[in-house]
Parts: sequence; structure tokens; C-alpha cells
Amino acid sequence: MKDGLAGSRPQLVDSGYAWLRLGVALVLATIGSVGMWSYVVVLPAVQAEFAIARADATLPYTIGTMFGFAIGNGFLGRLADRHGIIAPILLGIVCLGIGYIGAAFAPNMTVLSIAHVVIGLGAAASFGPMIADISHWFLRRRGIAVAIAASGNYFAGAIWPPVIQHFTSTAGWRPTYIGVGLFCLAAMLPLSLMFRQRTMMLDVPENGSAFRVPQLGVSQNTLFLLLCVAGVACCVAMAMPQVHIVAYCGDLGYGVARGAEMLSIMLIGGIFSRIGSGFIADKVGGVMTLLIGSFMQAVALTLYFLFDGLTSLYLISLLFGLFQGGIVPSYAIIIREYFPPKEAGSRVGIVIMATVFGMALGGWMSGWIFDMTGSYRIAFLNGLAWNLLNLAIAFWLLRSGRPRAAIA
Repeated sequence: MKDGLAGSRPQLVDSGYAWLRLGVALVLATIGSVGMWSYVVVLPAVQAEFAIARADATLPYTIGTMFGFAIGNGFLGRLADRHGIIAPILLGIVCLGIGYIGAAFAPNMTVLSIAHVVIGLGAAASFGPMIADISHWFLRRRGIAVAIAASGNYFAGAIWPPVIQHFTSTAGWRPTYIGVGLFCLAAMLPLSLMFRQRTMMLDVPENGSAFRVPQLGVSQNTLFLLLCVAGVACCVAMAMPQVHIVAYCGDLGYGVARGAEMLSIMLIGGIFSRIGSGFIADKVGGVMTLLIGSFMQAVALTLYFLFDGLTSLYLISLLFGLFQGGIVPSYAIIIREYFPPKEAGSRVGIVIMATVFGMALGGWMSGWIFDMTGSYRIAFLNGLAWNLLNLAIAFWLLRSGRPRAAIA
């Protein structure tokens, strides 16, 4: 390993500094991922203030936050490859501050939606680019490190909604947004100093001995395209329960509150799943981790199709969270195993972008199927079909062979 590092500082790999960097990354991701959860909490207040339909009120999230988050992962990942992670982190912090404060003064839904594009871009800096950066600082424990970094947005989902709800109910959503923007600036800027050290593996020569392209019988671009298709497919399947479980419970007569509880259970299960998948990835590699997660997600979707009792849905929702949480981080491990280190930021970011588009497509597709059939049963089968596509790609990768050398 040391011979291939070409004069960089290999002693920092898997070091105490690397673990400290990971801890700060988790805190930054938990704060920065507020952008993924804040609007779903203030949506009713926004709808009431502007006196608009529910579908119109969701636009700042669907075409704002999600679009900014998707594009941001690709753009900021490439920026990290060129200039190190500090550049996208600082840009992300500024975007969060400007986005939240700008949204607080939005006079109409158009401006509010544009502000949420900026918020989504800011939140993206804490996900794909951060995961790619952390992957450079670990070798023996890369799987668990990537999983911990990727858990930040799930921790944010558990922490931020009740905080946003409390301040929205007591002060209103606009002052709450100003407070969030100022907090992101005040809390994240000092933490960003930890990331001034440039990722050392970006200094490895392109023809260095640290990495050799695996021979799979397809080009690197074809392999990458397959990973993007896999990312879309797994998240189309994932979106069915995550996006529609609240509405599904309402249709079954259990009430939306029960569905919200099930969604919370999914996210909690997802935290354990992501961390657990990291341990698995360190033992068996990224492809096998993806294969296991994809298969277990298919099992959970099948259970949703077969059982719709209240107790069953609580249990299946927990299982779904425990099964699917490790799928998305596994793509970062696979990219580090099959592609050169200097391409990690952009490639991880683009695959994450594909998964976000998959979530958006899956959420819309499941709703369209429900409108056409009056039931979610076919939507569950549609999700299962997309899941099988993901499973097939993972199985092909496993059968095609593993990298002979994918060091750092």
C-alpha cells in the first residue's frame, strides 16, 4: 500500500485523525441534512399561509429540495475531486444559510421553491461528497466509516423534525427558518476547519500501483452506467413504502398518525442498518453488501404485498428499515473498489444523484399506479420488479469478478 501512495501521508489512513475526521463529518452531516427534513414539517403552515392546494404546497420540496440535492451531489462531488472536500463544504454551508434566510422572506411559492433548490444544494454537500471524502481515509474499516458518514441524514431525520415542529408551532415557520439558517452558519463553519487537510489519495499518480482497473469484460463507463441504473432501480422500489406508507395507512383506515409512526420506525431501523452494513462491507465487500441489501428489501416488499394488518405493518416497516438502509452506502464502497480514487467524488455524487431521481420517480410512479387502480397492491409489485432489476445487476457484478487491487 505505502509504495502506491507516492509521497503522501499513508500513516493517516485508519488513524486516530481519520476517526476524528469521521466523527466531525457525522456531526456536519446531521446538521446539514436539516435541508432534507425541514420542509415536510412546515408544509401545513406554508399551505395555510398561502391558501393553496396540498399538491402546490409540495412543490418547494419535490422540485426544489430534491432537485437541488440531486444535482448538488453530482456537482459538489466533482468539485471535491478537483479542490478537496473543504470547497463543497463551505459552499454547502453558505447555501444553507442563504437558502433558509431567503426562504423565510419568500413572498410567493416560486421564490420559496427557488430558495429550496439552494437549500437542497447545501444539504448535498453533507452526503455524497462527504461519503466520498471519508472513503479515502480508511482502508481496513472503510465499510463502517462510509456507513457512519451516510447515517448523518437518518440521524437528522430523527432529530430535526421535532425541533422544527416545536419552533414552528411557537414562533412560526418563517422565524424558524431564519433560526435554522443562522444555526447552520454558526455551527458548521467552525467544524469545517477539520477538513482543511486535503484527501491524500487524490495525490496518487494516475499510473500509480495503488489501483488497477478490474477486468469485467465491459468498459468503465458501461460499468458506471449499470451502477446508476441500479441506483435508480433500488430507490424506485424503496420509495413505495417510504413515500406512501402514511397515505397507505390512511386508506386502510388506521389513520395517518399510525403511518407517520411507521415511517419513523423505518428511519430508526435505517440507522442500525447503515452501520451494520458497514461491518458487512468490511468483511465481504461492497457488491455482496448490495446483493444482500437488495435481496432483503425484496423480501420486505413481498411482505407488504402479503400482509396489511396494523401489527404486521409496524413489524414490516421495522424490517424494511433494517433491510434497506445499507443499500445506498454500498455504492460508494463499490465505486472505491472498481474506479480510481481521484474519480470517487464525482462518481459517488452521480450515483447518489441517480438514487435521488429513483426516489422521485418511485414516489410519483406509485401514486400514478394508485390513481389508475385505486389500490397500492400493484404499486408494491411494481416496486418489487424494479428491485429485481437492481438484484440482477448486483448478481452480475458478483459473478463477473472482484477487483484484484482496489487499495485506498
